[in-house]
Amino acid sequence: MSFTTGGLFRFESIILAELYLETGDWDRVRKRVMADNLLQARTRSSLVRTTREIVKRLQALNEEELSYLEAAGEREQRYMLWVAVCRTYPFIAEFARDVMRERFLGSSGELGKHDFESFFNNKSDWHPELENITTLTRNKLRTVLFNIMREADLLSSKNVILGALLHPEIIRIMNANSPGDILFFPVSDADVKHMKS
Repeated sequence: MSFTTGGLFRFESIILAELYLETGDWDRVRKRVMADNLLQARTRSSLVRTTREIVKRLQALNEEELSYLEAAGEREQRYMLWVAVCRTYPFIAEFARDVMRERFLGSSGELGKHDFESFFNNKSDWHPELENITTLTRNKLRTVLFNIMREADLLSSKNVILGALLHPEIIRIMNANSPGDILFFPVSDADVKHMKS
């Protein structure tokens, strides 16, 4: 539940992915980012926090996926970063699969505050520690999650779910590395079957 830092971080993630592909070492990436303030953060604490968050997410991708992220077009970069976010945060992965995708397949095709609240309440039945999260933090989590989905081109500014237009190469990479990741996207069941074949 520690995803309250920033959004999708597309530009920053590309910088760090390129550095990792050059060095093959996340510690060297961190040191270089800190030494040269490559993310152009205003404060050192902000730079530390943002770098830590991006590295955590990018470590969820393997080298083939990082190479694809670096070379892909903007939409595919956003989708690959969405995969990284979902792999890093099971809460987001389950929300994407169980709420966003289901709403997309259903009649409404929209996401609202009540969808997040209902999901959160259901999760707190299984994870009592979620009951310790304040209303303020809960609202921030929802705001950040919805912003990330917007930045990933999966949600409109009016909270309408946007069907994913997955490039064949990202489908191939997901099928090769983690076929279930396709369910993080708003795509139809027929498309899922077609993509997995």
